[in-house]
Amino acid sequence: MAKTLSFASCAEKFVAFLKGKSRSGCTILAYKKDIEQLADFLSKNGKMEPTDLSTKDLAGFMENLAKNSYTAKSVSRKTNAVKTFFRFLKTEGLVSNDPAIDLTHPHYENTPPRVLSQQEYRALRDACRDDPRTAAMVEILLQTGIKISELVVVGTQDVKNGELRVGTAVKNRALPVNKALKTAIERYLSVRPKVASGFLFVTKTGRPLLIRNVRTVIDRYFKASGVQKATVNDLRNTFIAYQLASGVSLETVNRLAGHKRTTSTERYLGLLNNQPAPKTQPEEL
Repeated sequence: MAKTLSFASCAEKFVAFLKGKSRSGCTILAYKKDIEQLADFLSKNGKMEPTDLSTKDLAGFMENLAKNSYTAKSVSRKTNAVKTFFRFLKTEGLVSNDPAIDLTHPHYENTPPRVLSQQEYRALRDACRDDPRTAAMVEILLQTGIKISELVVVGTQDVKNGELRVGTAVKNRALPVNKALKTAIERYLSVRPKVASGFLFVTKTGRPLLIRNVRTVIDRYFKASGVQKATVNDLRNTFIAYQLASGVSLETVNRLAGHKRTTSTERYLGLLNNQPAPKTQPEEL
C-alpha cells in the first residue's frame, strides 16, 4: 500500500523530478504554483492528502477555476500540470491509484494570435511612460517577446553586454537589447528600491513580482491606453508577428521566441499583411 504523504512533500519530490529532467525554470515554477493552488482548494474541502482524492475532487478544482474567470485554455494547462503530477506520484508508488487519469481537458478553440496594431503599440507605451517599472516590463515584453513567466524571474545580472539572457543554466537563450529597451531598463534601475534581491522587478518592499502582479498592472495600462481585449501574452504575440513582418527569418524568430517547434512560429505568418514593425525610438519612452 502506498504510504501517506502530504501535498507539500509530494510537490517537493515532483519539483526535484522536473529539475532532474532539465525542465525550464518557468515550467517548474508554473507546475509548482498549479499544485499549490490545487492543494489549497482541496484543503478547504477537507482533502489534505494526494492519496485521499477522486477524479470528482480534481474536476471540482477545474470547475472552480472556470467560475473564477480562468479561460478554458488556462484551465487546460492546469489540467495538464495536475495530470503530470499524479502520473509522477503513481509511477513513484506514492499513490496507489491515479485520480487524474480520467480528468478531461475543457474544450477551447485556438483563435489566431492577438497582435497589437501600431497605434495600440504606441498608445500602450505612452500610457505607462511615467511608471518606470511598468514601462520597462512592457518594453522587455515588446522588444524580446519573452513569456510573462520568464519576465518575473529575470535577474539584475541577466541584462548585460547588450543582451538579455533568459532560461535555465542548461537551456537558455540570449536576446538582443536595443536602444529603447536599454533606456527603459536603465530608467527603472535608477528608481528601483535599493534591495539585495537578485530579481530585476521587485515591489517597493523588495519582494519579487509575481505573475499575477504583472498581469494586474499591465491590464491597468491596457485600460488606460484604450487597448481592448488584449492580454499580457499578446505583447509576445506582437513581437513575434512584427519580427516576421519585418523580414526576420522564421528560424531566427523561432529561436528568439524559444519555440520548441517551427510550426508554433509559422502560425504568426501573414497576420500583419506585411506591415513593417513600429519604430522604437528611446526618446519615445
